[in-house]
Amino acid sequence: MYTINNSKKEKITIKEELINIDGFLMASKRKTFKINGAEIREIKVVNKKFANPLVYKKVLQKYNTLISLLTDLLVSDDDSGDSYREALNQIEKFRMEIKNKYRRYLKKNELEKMSKQLMTLKKEATKKIIELQNSYLEYQNQSNRRR
Repeated sequence: MYTINNSKKEKITIKEELINIDGFLMASKRKTFKINGAEIREIKVVNKKFANPLVYKKVLQKYNTLISLLTDLLVSDDDSGDSYREALNQIEKFRMEIKNKYRRYLKKNELEKMSKQLMTLKKEATKKIIELQNSYLEYQNQSNRRR
């Protein structure tokens, strides 16, 4: 294990030292880097300034995938409301992942930008669920009156 500090290479002999260092872990199953003949699969970026572009790129890919999934779910004609509930679940899952894994590496304005669009989609899904529930209750009331 090696750490690079100001273009110096220092050998870390205890693996636990590296695990306990707080930083963004760049792990790749396919790609390896070679340092002094050793194959490196995981790189931990400790400096937040260097980690920000890496994390932002990763989060932006996930965010764009989520947005396309949410628009598909919200546009679909679902009478049961399952697609709207799934959209709300995906939004919450993404929000928790950002909060737990990536928040300290992202800038505040980046988080706010994503949050605003997700809140708009969340409101739309909630509104459609409420409309479905109201129409279902109205249908139930009409069927009870007929009896």
